Amino acid sequence: MKPYLFIALFLSLTLTTAFAQETNYLSMSWKDVATKMPENWYGSEEAKAVAENVLIAQKDIGGWEKNKAYHLELSEPEKAEIKAGKSKTGATFDNDATITELKFLAKVYEQIPDIRYKRAFEKGLDYIIISQYENGGWPQFYPPRTGSVSYSAHITYNDNAMVNTMKFLREIFSEDKAFSALNLSPELKTKAKKSFDAGIACILKTQIIVDGTPTVWCAQHDEKTLAPAKARSYELASFSGAESVRIVQLLMELEDPSEEVIASVDGAVHWFETHKIEGIKLETEIDEDGDKNRVVVSDPAASPLWARFYDLETEKPIFSDRDGIKKNSMAEIGHERRNGYSWYTNAPSKVLKNYPEWKRQVEGK
Repeated sequence: MKPYLFIALFLSLTLTTAFAQETNYLSMSWKDVATKMPENWYGSEEAKAVAENVLIAQKDIGGWEKNKAYHLELSEPEKAEIKAGKSKTGATFDNDATITELKFLAKVYEQIPDIRYKRAFEKGLDYIIISQYENGGWPQFYPPRTGSVSYSAHITYNDNAMVNTMKFLREIFSEDKAFSALNLSPELKTKAKKSFDAGIACILKTQIIVDGTPTVWCAQHDEKTLAPAKARSYELASFSGAESVRIVQLLMELEDPSEEVIASVDGAVHWFETHKIEGIKLETEIDEDGDKNRVVVSDPAASPLWARFYDLETEKPIFSDRDGIKKNSMAEIGHERRNGYSWYTNAPSKVLKNYPEWKRQVEGK
């Protein structure tokens, strides 16, 4: 094929793919629409309509609710209901809420400099800063709720809520080009940097210490005592083999880590090394009722796995159903939780793979 024909074909396929993405955005997830569409789409009439939904849905306090498909058309009754609830309760960082909406607004503002988008973005950034505790942690939901969901007031590493918030703040104060069009004030960037630094301090303070040695973290920590804390009934206070991964990766990304940060990473890596589970893998079988069922099977050649939760006393894997009773294996809990939750992970392998090079770099400084 002649070079110019190849280039023409490449451009045609690229444009066709972009067009397909644009025309099918209604069938996509909100997070993908908010952050992964072609750049020119964010200047389209469709994006403007979506932006109106995002503006309407922003809570008076500055954040957004979770699991809302803001790219879908809202009826007038739905808009009225959303507006009526803007001052009720609060907003959340769970499931990438608030951060996703802010990234979307930044993308739209870059294409369409409507001052309302910038004001909504700055209000959302203020929400992140005011929701941070004095100890540097963030709750899952702010203002904190009470009753059966009071756990949302805990410092929340679960589902990487706090880490994702901190990474967003780092993008703000590090002059990430994704936010350059907003021309944010030096004061806001300084606040973002101060907030991020306080978050790092909180991470170091909440790391679980065993016999004087740093280990890993719980998925959430008490907002006052900083001790490991339970969340939902089946999410017991424990060492976390899952959420701790993104925390360590964030620490390893710091440009000039302190001795305390280095010790923190060293301790967590050692914990991952000594708590990996070898010789097993997860499989899905069909049970006697024809339902899919997740099981643990023996496999000497399997890559290492880690449990999501480890007991704070025995440091052995633990599992639980909605009754909150601690079990020693996934097979001991009911079908719904056994198949509806991630009890094992291979994510720590990424940390172990990158650790030697990171260690060489920090020792060479």
